[in-house]
Amino acid sequence: MTRRTFLTFTSILAAIGLGFFFGQNAKLNPIRASRPIAEKKFNAPLIGIASLTNDSYVLAVKEAGGVPIVLPNGDGSSDKIAEYLDLLDGLIMPGGADIPPSEWGEEPHPTTQILEENRYLFEKELITTWIKKTNKPLLGICLGSQWINVVHGGSLIQDIPSEFGVNHRGVTHQVTLESSSRLCEIFGETKLLVNSFHHQAVGRLGEGLKLVAKSPNGIVEATETTDPDRFLIGVQWHPEKMAPNDPLQAKLLKAFVQASRK
Repeated sequence: MTRRTFLTFTSILAAIGLGFFFGQNAKLNPIRASRPIAEKKFNAPLIGIASLTNDSYVLAVKEAGGVPIVLPNGDGSSDKIAEYLDLLDGLIMPGGADIPPSEWGEEPHPTTQILEENRYLFEKELITTWIKKTNKPLLGICLGSQWINVVHGGSLIQDIPSEFGVNHRGVTHQVTLESSSRLCEIFGETKLLVNSFHHQAVGRLGEGLKLVAKSPNGIVEATETTDPDRFLIGVQWHPEKMAPNDPLQAKLLKAFVQASRK
């Protein structure tokens, strides 16, 4: 059995409830020559989930037709990232705490809660390399969406209540999509009701991105690449939490997995 086949089989077991987790010292050494053989056996795309925070991501990927692979941030090392890029067909950057504002030249706001260092170092290298060295699909969720903007040279609003006078944590609100966006094409709608768990959002837009969704008070809720040939989308809401009971949000996960299959 090849390493890719083994990883795929293990991930399937995890997705159906037996639990899957790569430990801090996990070894991942895919053999490139074995990929065509494994792909004949397993047609589902392998979807990396960086720094797993809860099992909703694993379940959402599985339900959308992908095989979830949890990536350990361990000690913050990037020594396996090149192998992840080769092995995986798509990448999800999940939600979490805040990116250090030094990334765009600011001091932390009093409400900023910076990511644990090992996770920060690992995720920065992972997403930067994924964007620059592959053309594979990328879906950023909440923090993951913010990572997409920062890696493209953009900045973040550090605290929505301070700058907009509204709360976007633990609430539900509407977003309006740009009618010409890939996101609108996926949903088939220009207005959505979404969950919201964030206190930061896109400030200055990064190069190579476009704004494709906003809340009624003007807060950026989604971005995507300007490259029409690439699936690269960031959303501030959590579709993986909504998908089990919302067929509309499930469309986004399915579209991402389908793009990864290609």
